[in-house]
Amino acid sequence: MENRLDLVALLAYIDPAYLTYQEWLNVGMALKYEGYTASDWDEWSKRDMGRYHPGECFKKWTTFEGTGGKPITGATITQMAKDNGWLPRSGVEDRELGWDDEIAGDYVVVDKNWIEGKEIHEPASWNPVQQLTTYLATLFEASENVGYVVDTWQNDEGKYLPTKGAWDRTAGELIQLLNQSNGDIGSVLGDYNPEAGAWIRFNPLDGKGVKNDNVTEFRYALVESDTMDIEKQHAIMRELELPIAVLVYSGGKSLHAIVRIDAVSYDEYRKRVDYLYNVCKKNGLSIDNQNRNPSRLSRMPGIERNGKKQFIVDTHIGKSSWAEWNEWIEGINDDLPDPESLASYWDNMPPLAPPLIEGVLRQGHKMLMAGPSKAGKSFLQIQLSIAIAEGIKWLGWQCTQGKVLYVNLELDSASALDRFKNVYQALGLQPLNIDKIDIWNLRGKSVPMDKLAPKLIRRAAKKNYIAVIIDPIYKVLTGDENSADQMAHFTNQFDKIATELGASVIYCHHHSKGSQGGKKSMDRASGSGVFARDPDALIDLVELDVTEALLKQEENKAVCAVYRQLFEKFNLNYLDEHISQDDLLSARAMEDHAKRAIPRQAEAARESIEQAVRSVRKRSAWRVEGTLREYPKFDAVNMWFQYPIHRVDDVGSLKDIQPEGDAPAWKKNFTMKKSPDAKKKEQKEALETAYEACSIDEKITIKAIAEYMGVTEKTARNRIKEHGGFWVDDGVVGKKG
Repeated sequence: MENRLDLVALLAYIDPAYLTYQEWLNVGMALKYEGYTASDWDEWSKRDMGRYHPGECFKKWTTFEGTGGKPITGATITQMAKDNGWLPRSGVEDRELGWDDEIAGDYVVVDKNWIEGKEIHEPASWNPVQQLTTYLATLFEASENVGYVVDTWQNDEGKYLPTKGAWDRTAGELIQLLNQSNGDIGSVLGDYNPEAGAWIRFNPLDGKGVKNDNVTEFRYALVESDTMDIEKQHAIMRELELPIAVLVYSGGKSLHAIVRIDAVSYDEYRKRVDYLYNVCKKNGLSIDNQNRNPSRLSRMPGIERNGKKQFIVDTHIGKSSWAEWNEWIEGINDDLPDPESLASYWDNMPPLAPPLIEGVLRQGHKMLMAGPSKAGKSFLQIQLSIAIAEGIKWLGWQCTQGKVLYVNLELDSASALDRFKNVYQALGLQPLNIDKIDIWNLRGKSVPMDKLAPKLIRRAAKKNYIAVIIDPIYKVLTGDENSADQMAHFTNQFDKIATELGASVIYCHHHSKGSQGGKKSMDRASGSGVFARDPDALIDLVELDVTEALLKQEENKAVCAVYRQLFEKFNLNYLDEHISQDDLLSARAMEDHAKRAIPRQAEAARESIEQAVRSVRKRSAWRVEGTLREYPKFDAVNMWFQYPIHRVDDVGSLKDIQPEGDAPAWKKNFTMKKSPDAKKKEQKEALETAYEACSIDEKITIKAIAEYMGVTEKTARNRIKEHGGFWVDDGVVGKKG
């Protein structure tokens, strides 16, 4: 128990005014479970004077007897404190990553052992009206409502505390009245108690109240420390280049720095204040954590308190904006390596990372797979997972064998597992290395990528994965996908995973809307160009515009394959002795042979043949193109997607098919004239293609050929006659010889 955390000390990081009623109760139950007293809970609860009721904590305390379920423990308080900036004494470097930790640098700018204090000086000439009007003009627009407090009350310890005060007057109105007051601030704001002083809120309000919900612009935050010398506070604030709009002496033990936050929402405000406070703490400035909320009161300049003046020390200190300060802090603490001389490596070059996908991607590098809907990107990533686990080829590229983590963000667990099994079976693979595939099912539990990255790293740290596949990334996307800087921050999380684990990170993204065929592969992904330019390998899928003629050919091949399997199983001798190479490629010829040599089996196979034809019609065709950083550009890979797997087109059926929308506008509107010989040759080839395609039917008729070619029966008959290689008998067409 000697090393037990002091939970009362951690409560300094938790403001009860921020908590819901249940969260407040949880703190009490956690304190009781860990052996603390009701007085500890009561003392902390007094910080929320708006909701505090004497005796309430002691009444509730007696009801905390437990429910027999999971108890509320000190871990609840520890997590709340972490969420508000507390770090364990050992520091970030000496502890494991927490579930919600972001990977960050030290952000140390100030050497607190050598910093010299910087004095503050009262104004040479005391002008209360000028002090307050300067404050108002610096922080507010004339039309914005200002909250302030001059009335106070005393607690049991005799300490003066502010009331809610006023909130329904604008900055412009107050400045005008103050300038007309002949120096009497009390005539404008109301008289204040000179022992207590007065307060003002630094963010504009909506004129209806003083809660966080009433704040209209999340413009500023309060940085205050009352546990160190004023001079040292002052020096650190300036050394840190904090973007301070107004710095006010409180008339007591602290300076009140009104720091530019420039947040667009309450959520962003909280994140930025957390960042600000953490940087201040790491640089020796002990921050009062009660000051986080945007509706917080600060000391009003131009007021006297216990014989001391509350005055403006300076305005417009440090960087001019949050963005400029944040960039400066990040730049100072970039943790980047020093430049290296090429000469020191020339004769002893470091080895390149080994390949993960031969000719495409190295281990520890990043790959983006981009494509439209219907492309089966998830199935393609499952195929890749299996190829890595089994050490086989993926789309014709050999994969290095190793462990892979598949992060499933979209499917429920049962569906994800079922897909893996279906793909294994469709590929005809034995599940010899399924122990090398881990699936992390996060549907309904995903968090933004900058929060997911440390969680993933922690879980995967000792698993020796060589690849991490994240599917799909829209579930963890943070920010505007069209914003280059926000997407750079997003994709940087993949770098962190790859660097920490030494594993390749593979993820997919969708195409932008509209036709993609005429675009380069790097320009098809939706959103900022960062998506396409960030990864080491970009694999892009674009759909091919499959013609009816090609589908007929594929149907013919599928039917021929069914008949060939029948012969191989039931009459191999006949296959070898009586079926020519031409017949093997003709569904009509194979059907005739089957009826003669294996009639029973042929009849029984009708359903299989129809199923093969239906399967062809369900296929889609795709072309894989790529942009690689580490390898030469590869030739485009054509493939068929037939649920649930992708198969490479090894025979070249798709090589001349163009992507959808690929033709430029001028080519769509104009056609080149063909010579008579070229036209005859084209018509002859078209007739032969039509004949083969129609051979799937029991009889090949002029009507079927005409429909396939999109011409009249008369035109079809004339072209058969011109061809010379076919006969016609009562509307039925056959091949001569």
